[in-house]
Amino acid sequence: QTVRDCLEEAMDFEGLTRVLTRIHGGELHLVARDTPEPSAFAHEILNAKPYAFLDDAPLEERRTQAVQTRMAPDQAGSEMGILDANAIARVRDEVRPDPRDADELHDALLTAGFLASVEIPISTSELIDEKRATWAALRSSNPEPRIPNPGAILVAAERLPELLTVHPDVMLSPPIAAPPARAARTWTRENAIVELLRGRLSIVGPTTASDLGASLAITETDANAALLTLESEGAVLRGRFESRIPPVHRSSESVDGNPESRPLEWCDRRLLARIHRYTLNRLRAEVAPVSAADFMRFLFAWQHVEPSSRLRGVDGLREVIAQLDGVEAPARAWERDVLSARVDQYDASMLDLLCLTGAVAWARLSSGPTQVVGATPIALFLREHTDTWLALAGRQAPPYTSEAQSDVDDVGRRFTRRLFTHLETHGASFANEMASACNLTDEELRGAIAELVACGAISSDGFEGLRAIVGTVPNRGTSRLNRASASGRWFLVRKPTERSEREMAVETLAWTLLRRYGVIFRRLLTREALDVPWRELARVYRRLEARGEIRGGRFVTGMSGEQFALPDAVERLREVRRSAHDDRLITISAADPLNLTGIIAGEERIRASAANRIVYRNGVPVAAMEGDLLRTFGDLEPELAADAAAAAAGRRVPVISGFVGRL
Repeated sequence: QTVRDCLEEAMDFEGLTRVLTRIHGGELHLVARDTPEPSAFAHEILNAKPYAFLDDAPLEERRTQAVQTRMAPDQAGSEMGILDANAIARVRDEVRPDPRDADELHDALLTAGFLASVEIPISTSELIDEKRATWAALRSSNPEPRIPNPGAILVAAERLPELLTVHPDVMLSPPIAAPPARAARTWTRENAIVELLRGRLSIVGPTTASDLGASLAITETDANAALLTLESEGAVLRGRFESRIPPVHRSSESVDGNPESRPLEWCDRRLLARIHRYTLNRLRAEVAPVSAADFMRFLFAWQHVEPSSRLRGVDGLREVIAQLDGVEAPARAWERDVLSARVDQYDASMLDLLCLTGAVAWARLSSGPTQVVGATPIALFLREHTDTWLALAGRQAPPYTSEAQSDVDDVGRRFTRRLFTHLETHGASFANEMASACNLTDEELRGAIAELVACGAISSDGFEGLRAIVGTVPNRGTSRLNRASASGRWFLVRKPTERSEREMAVETLAWTLLRRYGVIFRRLLTREALDVPWRELARVYRRLEARGEIRGGRFVTGMSGEQFALPDAVERLREVRRSAHDDRLITISAADPLNLTGIIAGEERIRASAANRIVYRNGVPVAAMEGDLLRTFGDLEPELAADAAAAAAGRRVPVISGFVGRL
């Protein structure tokens, strides 16, 4: 099982087999290219992700320690995010030369190429007396007066040939000669600049071409040419790494604000990998993981179930539906239990308004029994994501369509196919139009529509039609759908368009899950109906973390595997961890998407039925009402057990002075 999970969940072994088979068969032609940095497709191989070995260290800990391969932001549309300023300062401090004697200073000069006087913390007299180094007075050849002259720099005798090639008329004080072995080599000006800047970049961190040119008294054009050569060798990367250019490295062209207005920066690849690692480590270390109970407390506030965090009005309802985008819940539970638990003074007209204006749609996404009852799973989703959820649902064709090739001798099924054919040929229609065109009675019309809804084939403009089918029309008792119902037009649920490529659909799902839970990890997929493996979502999350758009780390204890979070959710988790328990009892329907009992909190699963209710106290399930049977979890005090029973039965239990009271 472990090997299977590694090959099929962590890795796509079947996909690899197909690619290798096509290569062996000559279907794929391999082309090699030299690039400044490894292809994005090679990053997982270079960092052994997923890891090609087994040990006792958790996967996420090994990945945290891995050297990150960072794409240059300008090549990725400036989407990688700004590096942490403290990480940049730390790396600059680590690589800054700090010689203690003449020998260490000489080694630093050989590595860095040259050093300015302000960068040398010790006396240089010993090196100069031994003619192992000398001061060179450079004068800028840049015609632009705003680039200052660098003044005198200290250069080792071994690096004189490169400097003299760049500045033949440089004044040396005192005059010295290079060692014969070094002096015998012939340099071109371009190669000499490349070697001097290669050493310079190893000690300065992210910097600009103009600053590099000024340090060597060459033009920015010459510096850029050398940097492009180094980039082609894979030695440096370009991008916009800092939100602000530090004054010591800032040119007069630096402009804060818009990423495109900031000057392009260059950084030694090795230093950039270290800065990136420090950035991720700092971000991950900022968050102390919370317990599963605190995470449930966070979810009650994040999903607006906690009374103090509930939303109001149509805008609040739209935000709730956006958070629950694509979730399937029993048809009868949506308004009675799910939406009313999150929106104060919820009214059915709010949902109708969102549906009729085209902001929200509903349909069944999963497959299952075709008889619509209150327990039939129905999804509410933003209409703009219709193609995404249909593409990921992978539904089977209804049995009465030409694609299914099924027997339709059943009388009710013939009515259903007749109605389906009418909608297919005439488009969206009102109930009275369908009844007349198909010659159906009210009961036959209701049965045919119910079956089409149950298999996910049709939907309607508003939510009124679904209410009429399941008998939950407000203030109308057990009203049923008929040809006079004000249910709006009924239409076929379209097939996903070509735009709904799986990669785009998976990324949309990844963002939706983040907005739903704030923190996402593999175990939370247990309640999700869409069959998308964690490995596909994890690829998206790792890319978003590398861009700096989300955070990765350990946010909830006891949950194995990688965890990712929205920045706002990280702040809210901190608040929850610091806040004291209020002992409030929170009751939700077992059909609510927040029924994570047995997944996050508690040990026993509670069936996701609209007839069941669960009572939580401080994020821990304490009781559940399953039909007429009350179950309690753990050793509850008699008074708390009575209060939990009242809450599970739907009676309000107030909180007075921090203690739970019983009505």
